[in-house]
Amino acid sequence: MTENNLSNMQRAEVLVQALPYIRGYNGQIIVIKYGGNAMIDPELKMQVMEDIVLLWLIGVKVVLVHGGGPEISEMMEKLGKKATFVDGLRVTDKETVDIAQMVLAGKVNKTLVNLLEMQGGNAMGISGMDGQLIEAKMKDERLGYVGEITKVNIQPVLDLLEKGYIPVISTVGCDKEGNIYNINGDTAAAYIAGALNAERLFMMTDIAGILRDIHDPSSLIAELSVSEAKKLYDEGVISGGMIPKVNCCIDAIRMGVKSVVIMNGCVPHSILMETLTDEGAGTMVFEEE
Repeated sequence: MTENNLSNMQRAEVLVQALPYIRGYNGQIIVIKYGGNAMIDPELKMQVMEDIVLLWLIGVKVVLVHGGGPEISEMMEKLGKKATFVDGLRVTDKETVDIAQMVLAGKVNKTLVNLLEMQGGNAMGISGMDGQLIEAKMKDERLGYVGEITKVNIQPVLDLLEKGYIPVISTVGCDKEGNIYNINGDTAAAYIAGALNAERLFMMTDIAGILRDIHDPSSLIAELSVSEAKKLYDEGVISGGMIPKVNCCIDAIRMGVKSVVIMNGCVPHSILMETLTDEGAGTMVFEEE
């Protein structure tokens, strides 16, 4: 059924069915980790912004944490610099971290702020360096200026939420000596959500969630406890690039997040499907009571 085929009665019924979810999320903090193809495709990007502004308008306190790896690689290529990776992490020398800061805290961050404002939201862009939000140290000398988070000073984010803004956070951090570090987006989102005691963290990725069989989309695991996740590691169901993502989910829960959802950001309006419907749109990871 397309939007144009919905009668006024059906539209009203959709809103009524969403009411319990609206009531449950009103005044709650949710953190959205945004990146991947959903961030590259202009139409998908606009739909994500629409979802965020709608949630903000119904009283949800939304924090958007974004990456920008493809944009960094693109800028490096334009500047004649080749991207190198070790164990999936970008080797980041001094010149590369300057590029990362320019792209993440500048171009990507301000573009997202502008898009949210265009949809009617009040957004404010900050980086992990502002207010020393993300303090970090060198993770591995082989990787250069790739940061390991040592502390999160969450007050700047709380101040923005209190003033009614949607904080948009780029994942660069710094240390006491002023060195700048590129921070993994999933890790940064987990730490920020934990420091906020967020109701939920949404990890937007390029797949539907955790699948029992990676070749079968219908094998999606809708809900997964932390202890069950550990069993799936042993069974090899959680493998490859999903391992660090699920580790971030578990870390976020250990730090105070109520639940984490791994979801496909390439599905239109997946955020609204997950927050305001029964079906959901991914795998929810939670801690047993």
